[in-house]
Amino acid sequence: MEIIYSPYLRFDRFAWRDFRGNMPLTLTNEDIVKLRGKYESVSLDEVIEVYLPLSRLLNLYVTAAQELFQVTAQFLGHPEPRVPYIIGIVGSVAVGKSTTSRVLQALLSTWDTHPNVEIVTTDGFLYPNEILAQKNLLQRKGFPESYDLRRLITFLNDLKAGKKELEVPIYSHQYYDVTSEVQKIHHPDIVILEGLNLLQQTPDSLNKQKTQVFATDYFDFSIYVDADTSMIKEWYLERFMKFRELARKDPSLFLHQFTAMSDKDALYHAEKVWIEINALNLNENILPYKERAKLILHKDKNHSVQEVYLRKI
Repeated sequence: MEIIYSPYLRFDRFAWRDFRGNMPLTLTNEDIVKLRGKYESVSLDEVIEVYLPLSRLLNLYVTAAQELFQVTAQFLGHPEPRVPYIIGIVGSVAVGKSTTSRVLQALLSTWDTHPNVEIVTTDGFLYPNEILAQKNLLQRKGFPESYDLRRLITFLNDLKAGKKELEVPIYSHQYYDVTSEVQKIHHPDIVILEGLNLLQQTPDSLNKQKTQVFATDYFDFSIYVDADTSMIKEWYLERFMKFRELARKDPSLFLHQFTAMSDKDALYHAEKVWIEINALNLNENILPYKERAKLILHKDKNHSVQEVYLRKI
């Protein structure tokens, strides 16, 4: 008989919910509605059965990290600046990373030991469209080479150096470009970093200094949001068509250009984008690195987490 080895402990949703312990639910149904993405659903039951246990686990990890930090400072013989606990959330376009990030932010910020929880998306570290056009990378947006990796690594390094005041560029999905606005980060307890290919090591072709420093070097915990590729494609197409409809009355929005098309032609375009860009990026740069995550949330066709995989210690 073949023995199958896995670095993960697997739990179905009903086994995982028992790890909630006696954690109270601090969010109301109205809170959950506000935390949902425009087209990503999350129910109160899912928060109770999936995200409350995960919040409890992360709180234990953060507390242990804070204690270890104090021990290290004692060993070194001098106090060090308190640094944030960094959680990387990774997965495909349209898989629901943003909703997962918002729910965890809401739950983790209720703990007295780490109330200041920030979400940072790597979209802000994309090169502006003007630079992508110069580099002939507009059709590779979201691929590793489309990011200002030096700026991202510098930001993570500054976080772990204990710098209190940081700024992060903001990306607009409505206008499909990096904006002139910035997100101000003030001495957070936890930073949730959300992105597509954060678990991938930087290709040597992009790592010009050969320093071999990667985003994962700064992570304390990582979560991969997973689903069957065929389901993610369906979610992407649904989201494209709905965002297109929202852009119908505003010519300044990126998707407005597709409102003159028939639904059939617009859907054909979206499917072409999925095949040539998003699916390619998923298969080359995201999915192969799934098992580098410390925890995997696997969703079914209803966008609902049904299985949790926790990496063995």
